[in-house]
Amino acid sequence: MKTIQGQTSPTSLTMEVARVQAISSITKCMDTIPSEYIRSENEQPAATTLQGVVLEVPVIDISNVDDDGEEKLVKEMVDASKEWGIFQVINHGIPDEVIENLQKVGKEFFEEVPQEEKELIAKKVGAKSLEGYGTSLQKEIEGKKGWVDHLFHKIWPPSAINYHYWPKNPPSYREANEEYAKCLRKVANSIFRSLSLGLGLEGHEMMEAAGGEDIVYMLKINYYPPCPRPDLALGVVAHTDMSHITLLVPNEVQGLQVFKDGHWYDVNYIPNAIIVHIGDQVEILSNGKYKSVYHRTTVNKHKTRMSWPVFLEPSSEHEVGPIPKLINEANPPKFKTKKYKDYVYCKLNKLPQ
Repeated sequence: MKTIQGQTSPTSLTMEVARVQAISSITKCMDTIPSEYIRSENEQPAATTLQGVVLEVPVIDISNVDDDGEEKLVKEMVDASKEWGIFQVINHGIPDEVIENLQKVGKEFFEEVPQEEKELIAKKVGAKSLEGYGTSLQKEIEGKKGWVDHLFHKIWPPSAINYHYWPKNPPSYREANEEYAKCLRKVANSIFRSLSLGLGLEGHEMMEAAGGEDIVYMLKINYYPPCPRPDLALGVVAHTDMSHITLLVPNEVQGLQVFKDGHWYDVNYIPNAIIVHIGDQVEILSNGKYKSVYHRTTVNKHKTRMSWPVFLEPSSEHEVGPIPKLINEANPPKFKTKKYKDYVYCKLNKLPQ
């Protein structure tokens, strides 16, 4: 086994050390990363990011509004969802301490819980569910990997939760996540209502088409440790989310990028806002009126970035297609209607829909 200055080469260690957090600690004094983390030139952030420009995505105040205020809110959300596919909501009603507690226990899981204990809730090889602690998520093009470890588990509804995948430590993990889920549902309901009204539907219709009370809230904690070559690596490769919508809070380290007008831009984050991504399923439900956002994540040389997206998804057997009221001769369906599990299978395996 080759060594670099008396240390085991990071390239040779990738077979033994599957977790990026471990690779990061090995490579932190080097100017190299294993080749499978080096993106092709047309993906490398240093070469493809529009430098010196930070994208100010729409910011929408969703605090209690009267009828006049709701009309303004709906217009802002519709415009953002059509033009951008991403926006930030402020005055959303989730107390700062609820978000802080969510982030605190997630950080403690990754940084203070022994590795052997983390591996106890690892995603099983070949498992159909995404739930669990892991590193690889989907079929990687050319064997390239993202510089990220993650933890997936469902936080709502109670019937969908498998507590096996919820960390036992820190002890306050469960309480912090349950409180966040309770608060987040109110925000999600408000967003679905505005998106529904924006399509000329009744306020409840889009959420019902999306799965109603059976909509699954899947939390993912992304852990992007320091990377010696952030110019060459990506945390998460460019993609759109499979979900209806994604509600995300990051830590203070910049990393989210959005592709707009032919360029990759850094996104400016407002502290304590919730970032909202339009996902593939809302694009389908709206028959293409709302656009899912094409985005990726960069990494940092000296700091750990973390994010807590919650993906609002249909149950696996739920069929998603354009809402029938939106379809007519002038506006034929642009998407097939199919079970969500079939959509996921095609997307993760890079198959046509």
